[in-house]
Amino acid sequence: MPTEIWNGIELAAQTDIGCHRQNNEDRFAYDLPLGIFAVSDGMGGCAGGEIASQMAVEQLITAYRLLHNSTSSAISISDALYHAVASANAAVYARAESDPSLRGMGATLVAIAVEGTSAVIANIGDSRAYLLRQNTATQITLDHSFLAEQVREGTIQARDAANSPLQSTITRAIGIGAVVEADLFAAELEPGDRILLASDGLTRYVHDEEIAAMASPSITSDAACAALIELARNRGGADNVTCLLLNWLE
Repeated sequence: MPTEIWNGIELAAQTDIGCHRQNNEDRFAYDLPLGIFAVSDGMGGCAGGEIASQMAVEQLITAYRLLHNSTSSAISISDALYHAVASANAAVYARAESDPSLRGMGATLVAIAVEGTSAVIANIGDSRAYLLRQNTATQITLDHSFLAEQVREGTIQARDAANSPLQSTITRAIGIGAVVEADLFAAELEPGDRILLASDGLTRYVHDEEIAAMASPSITSDAACAALIELARNRGGADNVTCLLLNWLE
């Protein structure tokens, strides 16, 4: 998609099927004027994964828009995002429950809501958000995956986790239960900052320091997305790859 700019925020987003998959179960969606952006990675095989991720991002945006635009009461972007994630989960879960062919489908979800210089990030699963500032990439979100939780608990080393066949085993997902708990993170943004939302098809292959270098301020947002995806493909590209990059213009 072409780069878009609104109220000092530049947006670029790209998704790629990767080198081995037959279909793309990643989805992204956004409402730039409203300041809400999301990436989702579907699971459940074939149509199930595609449906789950598409429903997750679409329902998130729709619910956030309704909550944000409500005239009945003021609502913070944090509360609006939290309830929008819950709405996305309920929609995917209800669809899976009503259609036996879709039982077990689900999706990861990472989203950011922005208001002025304030941002709130929500995640479920192992799709990630990064803050890119002063040539450093800092992971904002915490992966909800078996291996990431083992690393945080100190029962496995990060280098061993990187080579484990259990990399795709996630512990939270949209749509696999009636209720899911999102993690929320707050950030104050500065001119020149970038936020990257990405599926694990990118972060499985591209290290944080490489993200920082390839998405530096000297590189246009769309070129950065393209370069990151190409690197993931060159290193195997076993999964779909999605990047959504936001740039706070100086």
